Amino acid sequence: MKLGFFSPLPPAPTGVADYSAALLPALKRMGAPPADINLYHLGNNQLHRDIYERALREPGVVVLHDALLQHFFLGSLTEQEYVEEFKYNYGAWSESHARSLWRARARSGSDAAYFRYPMLKRIAEVSRAIIVHNPGAAEVVRAHAPNAVIYEIPHLFIPPDAPPAYEVERLRARLRLSGSTFLLAVFGHLRESKRITTVLRAFERVRQDCDIQLLLAGDFASRDLERSLTIGSGILRVPYLPDADFWLYASAVDACINLRYPSAGETSGIAIRLMGMGKAIVLTEGLEISRFPRGSCIPIPPGLAEEEMLADCMYWLATHPYDAQEIGRRAEQHIGTEHSIDQVAKLYWRTLETACYHDRKPVGLTDRS
Repeated sequence: MKLGFFSPLPPAPTGVADYSAALLPALKRMGAPPADINLYHLGNNQLHRDIYERALREPGVVVLHDALLQHFFLGSLTEQEYVEEFKYNYGAWSESHARSLWRARARSGSDAAYFRYPMLKRIAEVSRAIIVHNPGAAEVVRAHAPNAVIYEIPHLFIPPDAPPAYEVERLRARLRLSGSTFLLAVFGHLRESKRITTVLRAFERVRQDCDIQLLLAGDFASRDLERSLTIGSGILRVPYLPDADFWLYASAVDACINLRYPSAGETSGIAIRLMGMGKAIVLTEGLEISRFPRGSCIPIPPGLAEEEMLADCMYWLATHPYDAQEIGRRAEQHIGTEHSIDQVAKLYWRTLETACYHDRKPVGLTDRS
């Protein structure tokens, strides 16, 4: 018997590739499943197009790294195909709304309207099981397919080979940081949904009142967003960081900001990495982070008070660094226990063994009507 494993892998520039590269060796060590079964990793972009099509033809277990396929369909279907898929998910009454979303798709990356329609029904109905990483994603899948078999498995964490302390100090010196400077960071693809504009405004409100700097590490997903921002004093910029450099910079920061709104129901791999290495992290409040114990992260509710609360949080962390260290310690303890590769691999294998005895009728790509 064999396990089919379908996912982007490095050097594909996606967190799903890194996740799968870590998971695959652990699954190989578990042995062989009781029957042939495929494991499909799906994200909300075109790297997953062939995987999605095969998952419909040959149903297996699907890992939804984003509880959202809206943007995947916008990038892979014609207008009429998109409208038909939208109607399949939300009913014939929704046709005019689908066409309006299609016409305005240029703003789909930041408009909350697109995140309200994840379009998960077809893949959830046909798959033997759906794996998600948090309760928020499970709720979204269940709303689209009440009879779907859903398993929640924590996002995995593999401890890095930590860079030596002298390299971290050397980097901070190169960045011209004093020993007391509190360094906040935003890592990953810099897009509107990571609230970059809000982060910069909040930072501007507090930077004169405390010894603080902000690192933006990653490439901008949108040139329009990049052009609209003013990178002022106290802000450090570096492009996308390969893995070794990422861990070095992550070791040099004191806390991380990882806001997500509108949310795609994902669990951030960057958040898990930073928490796992003992860093305090600021996250958008919601079901997606509800498994994290109280005091292991800092939740900021989205909405009108987001910027003010974020500014207050920045000031608090910078002026009370021992509080940040304690939050990081609690985060590291939780991630090390619940998100270890051995723990996650066991949950995957148990899910695959159970799914071997479930069967679903295939739904081909031509059956979208």
